[in-house]
Formats: sequence, structure tokens, C-alpha cells
Amino acid sequence: MTTLTEATGTSAARETPARRRRRPDRLPYLLLLPCLAIIAVLLLWPLGQVVMMSFYKLDSVRQLRGDREWPWVGLANYTQILGDPFFRTVLRNTVLFALANVALTMILGTLVGLLLNRLGRKMATFVASCVMLAWATPALTGTIVWKWIFDDTSGLVTWLFNKLPDGLSTTLFGRSDWTGYGWFNDPLLFFAILTLVVVWHSFPFIAVSVLAGLKSVPSELQEAARVDGAGPWRVFWSVTFPMLRPVFGILVVLSTIWDFKVFTQQFVLAGGTQDRTTFMLSIYSYAEAFSPPPKYGLGSAIAVILTLILLVVTAVYVRMVLRQEDEA
Repeated sequence: MTTLTEATGTSAARETPARRRRRPDRLPYLLLLPCLAIIAVLLLWPLGQVVMMSFYKLDSVRQLRGDREWPWVGLANYTQILGDPFFRTVLRNTVLFALANVALTMILGTLVGLLLNRLGRKMATFVASCVMLAWATPALTGTIVWKWIFDDTSGLVTWLFNKLPDGLSTTLFGRSDWTGYGWFNDPLLFFAILTLVVVWHSFPFIAVSVLAGLKSVPSELQEAARVDGAGPWRVFWSVTFPMLRPVFGILVVLSTIWDFKVFTQQFVLAGGTQDRTTFMLSIYSYAEAFSPPPKYGLGSAIAVILTLILLVVTAVYVRMVLRQEDEA
């Protein structure tokens, strides 16, 4: 009996702790299954449907319902889109708009984050709460407010410009009466207003994220840099920014994705899909798919192209960030 007990004890001892470490823990994977199932149903399955539709010629609701056969066209939709000169114009608008908005959003959000970090606790809480109102406001609601601000008859901007002295207004802008002026008719002015709306809605998230990152930076390093004679700008670039590079990397990727697929703000400000000179990829896909006559296959192809562009941009930037981390 003693020998059997000793043998059992020896066997149990051999089970710990090395063997336990070698055993794969399946519990985390089981806990992820519900989330993966939801993602598959809500994201992957619709995305697969869009990819499949892009290889067919779909021009009626009856085809989508299955009442008629889907004509297979292969890559014809992609060939038509990529060979269209208008697509290159839309792609240029999208890229330039995204670059401008990402830069402005990151700069403004970082400056506000630095300001919040220097304020006292009560004032920082108050300012952060006010700033986050813009982030919490739905895109549709905020855009409607901005469209009223630039209304050509009763908008706040029109009222302010009408209050300017006639001589000054005529000298600077070539007109004195701004009632009835179409703020959204000129493409350049439209994109300027759209940029204002998107940056206003996006920078609070950047500011709060940068503030959270700043709280993790040891104050001793910044204080040592100041003692060595470094100014605020030098302290930020030499101490703060290197430590927050991963945070900025994630924020740039997220901002790029959001700004590439802006839709609600542009649709509301433009009043639909009539003005093709201000099209970007997201609204271009919508217009091709749903504007009469509908071309669901072409719209799906544009949506797939936009998704691929975002995946490539994200992969390249993430790889750059990881490479910088390895070198550091």
C-alpha cells in the first residue's frame, strides 16, 4: 500500500507544473466563440454577399430577391469601374480628403489632449465633457445642425456675413448681400465645410485617447528634459511622442478608415447624390447601387475596392509601426 501511494504521489508530482504549462488552455477560445459567431453573422456574411454580388450583373430588385437568375459577368464590373476616368476623379477626391482630415484631426486632437493634461482635475473634467459632446452626437444630428449653420437664408454664417460692412464685404469677397448664397454649390467650399464637420466630430476621440496616453508617460522623464533646457516642443518630440508612438499609430489607422468611408455627412450636406463633382468612394458606391437605374453589381464592386484599399493602407501602416517598435 505504501509503495502504491508513493508511486501515485510521484505521478502527481510529475504532472506539475511543466506538464500543465504545456497543455493548451481552451477556455479563452471557448469564450471567444460567441463574439466570433456574432461577427460572422453581422459582418463576414454580408461582406461575402457583397463580394459575390460584384461578380454578377444585378440591375433589379427581383434579381436580389431570387425571382430571376443572376447573370455572371466575372470581373467585368471591376474592369468597367477601373477603366472609368470618373473613378480616378472620385479616388483622388477620397485620398485628398482623407489625408487632409487625418492630419487636421490628429493635430487638433493632440493639441487638445496636451491642453487637458496641463489643466487641473476639475477644469480638465469640465473641458473633456464639453469636448466629448461632439463625439457623442450622432453624425446625422451633428450634420443637420451644421447644414442649418450654413443655410443660405437663415443660417448663422449667412447672418454673420450680412453683418459685415458693405464696403469691407465687397472688397474682400466681391459681394455684400449673402442671402441666397449657395455655400454647398462650389466643390472646394463644399469640401472645406465637410472637412470642418468631420474634424469637429472626430477630434474629441483623439484628444481623450492622447490624454490617456499622456497619463502613462513618467513625469520624471519630462522634468529631466526641462532641467536640461528643453522647451515644450522639444520635450514633446524627444520624450512624449516616442513613448506614445503606438497610440498615435492606432489613432492614425482608425482615422484613416473613418475618413475614407465618410458617407452620412456628405450625403446630408449635398442633399443626396445629385452633385457628382464632390463624390467620394462611399457615396459613389451608394449612387451606383441605388440611384435609378440601379446597378447593384457595380456598387458592390466599388465597395469591395474601397475595402481592399483600406486593408492595404492599414496593413502597410501597421507593419511600419511594428517595424519601428522592433528597432526601438
